[in-house]
Amino acid sequence: MNPPGFTGATIDRADRLRGDAEALAAAIRDPRARLLVLDGLNPVVEHDRLVWRTLADAPAGGELLLLGLIDGVPHFAALAPDAPASGPRPPELFALLGVLPREEMALYAAARSLVDWHVRHRCCAVCGTGTASIKGGWARSCPECGAQHFPRTDPVVIMLTECRGRVLLARGSGWPAGRYSGLAGFVEPGESIEEAVARETLEEAGVRVRDVRYVASQPWPFPSSLMIACTAVADDDSLTLDRAELEDAFWATRDEVAAAMAGVEGARFVAPPRYAIAHTLLEAWLEEDSRGRG
Repeated sequence: MNPPGFTGATIDRADRLRGDAEALAAAIRDPRARLLVLDGLNPVVEHDRLVWRTLADAPAGGELLLLGLIDGVPHFAALAPDAPASGPRPPELFALLGVLPREEMALYAAARSLVDWHVRHRCCAVCGTGTASIKGGWARSCPECGAQHFPRTDPVVIMLTECRGRVLLARGSGWPAGRYSGLAGFVEPGESIEEAVARETLEEAGVRVRDVRYVASQPWPFPSSLMIACTAVADDDSLTLDRAELEDAFWATRDEVAAAMAGVEGARFVAPPRYAIAHTLLEAWLEEDSRGRG
């Protein structure tokens, strides 16, 4: 099984610098320091790599967010004073992600989620006062009530349910033609991962599951989720779809999954892109079957 996309960053997140004002200032003064170039929240890619410039290219009146150190060199992202919150994702974004090395995808994911969080949390959630960036951009502080706010990550379960050698795949409205994936949904307050898998599968497809097993996880920076990939088992393959959530669903055989993953022309469905953890899940399912039969 290949590691999921957006994982594998080799950067030192340098937590020790975030609360040290002198060390942080020294990092900003470092002539080697690099600034990630973004087009809004989208990556700028040249020769299949992210583009970096000097801190002199930071927007006037903006804030520098410390991403960490690479070989001892400080790397930053910039929060422009007029930066917009994330909107619809342009189709070309995913084409760019498809060419980036995995470790650079991970670095971009952190930068995008961090910048977007700042844009969405300029005011205190407690009293409404405007907040200021602290700790190298990894928190915001309210000057009025003293509350501190930290970047959030929303847990999302994504799962493959198996029943008699087939897996449940589905698609939402507006997805690319032919694209199918596993079911997914946010973990709710007071709920375990296993409970979320069972609830979402029942709510969306009318299928009761057991034997939930964790497989892998992936940061998903649109805007800031943690995808928690799992498998589960069902004894009944009857489907009752929530049409507000799903456009279609079906039980895919191993041969159908293998054909889609190989990009075979005429395959029953189009597999998720390689950087999506749904691709990792399907890959792991096929590999597990191969080992079991070997």
